[in-house]
Amino acid sequence: MTNKKVNILLVEDDYLDIMNVERELKKINITHPIHVARNGREALDMLRGHGVEKISPAPSVILLDINMPKMNGLEFLAELRTEPEFSHIPVFIMTTSNEETDRMAAQRLNVAGYIVKPMSFDNFENSHSSLASFTLFLDLIKLK
Repeated sequence: MTNKKVNILLVEDDYLDIMNVERELKKINITHPIHVARNGREALDMLRGHGVEKISPAPSVILLDINMPKMNGLEFLAELRTEPEFSHIPVFIMTTSNEETDRMAAQRLNVAGYIVKPMSFDNFENSHSSLASFTLFLDLIKLK
């Protein structure tokens, strides 16, 4: 375990999905601060400190829904990748969409992993790609 402060940014508009992610992370003893933004625009404001307190240090990882109002996940990711301060942050897409076009768009924007919701770490053995993404997620926040 590291002494480095680790922040997680969850960009998700569905309250039940937010609760599910928080519950699943607690089940595997991830207790790092989770900052929640309800859409891509709000997430960018939190990263930049525009009108809200800036997340400091910057998140070590971002968990991102695709389908959200105001600014969807792919729009957020495209903007994030243009900013040198944030372009390096690993992003894991979490979505109900299993559409190949969404996967390809996310891959073009350098996502670290793609997890189809509902998210449950108990069932990762049923999906190789989800297991690989989750293992990478743990490595990135230095918990493994």
